[in-house]
Amino acid sequence: MGRAFEYRRASKEKRWGKMSRVFPRLAKNITIATKEGGPDPTSNSKLRTAIQNAKAENMPKDNIDAAIKRATAKDSENFTEIMYEGKGPHGILVFVECATDNNTRTVANMKMYFNKLGGMLVPTGSLEFMFERKAFFEIAEDPSINIEELEFELIDAGLEQIDLADGIIYVYSDYKDFSTLTHALEERKIEVLKSGLTRIPTNPQEFTEEQLVDIEKLIDKIEDDDDVQAVYTNMA
Repeated sequence: MGRAFEYRRASKEKRWGKMSRVFPRLAKNITIATKEGGPDPTSNSKLRTAIQNAKAENMPKDNIDAAIKRATAKDSENFTEIMYEGKGPHGILVFVECATDNNTRTVANMKMYFNKLGGMLVPTGSLEFMFERKAFFEIAEDPSINIEELEFELIDAGLEQIDLADGIIYVYSDYKDFSTLTHALEERKIEVLKSGLTRIPTNPQEFTEEQLVDIEKLIDKIEDDDDVQAVYTNMA
């Protein structure tokens, strides 16, 4: 992880920064969390995380409140969270996380994107061993936080690694320890800027500039889909 992880996140966020669908995706996360655990973030940790990440992207409070309100309406949409795995051009491996109210539409779209752009969907679980699922937390560097002491305190909560780069403290753990580590940080009143689950390739691959042109066409097409929440690849 470390610097390589930060670079991959930066690359992914650079693409997302060009997209006009960031707020709708954040709103969908809030809606799903509200439906699962209720509209009160103090008792719904998933909603707290969704709101925290929305604020980190400067999503207006009115948008956040509207997403929660939509989730509690009687005629609100029900979203299913589903994942697709595929192989793209030049052997790139791709995980696609979706939240959809129409599985038939979503899988048809995913098949079309991969088939038209030099790839194909593969059975669920085929690529699982090629990626590690990790929980991540981003904390603003603060003089009051002693990183060595924090590392020692968080080990029992599942901490695997802690790094500091460009004014941000990056905390990593196994995905199963996300809730435990979230609680540990909240107990210590440490403000988290962003957090969530990600997939880290176990064997990142290098591609030529020519190959990357084809790969980016596929990734951009997938990310433009309204049902897509996140895309992960084994690109170095």
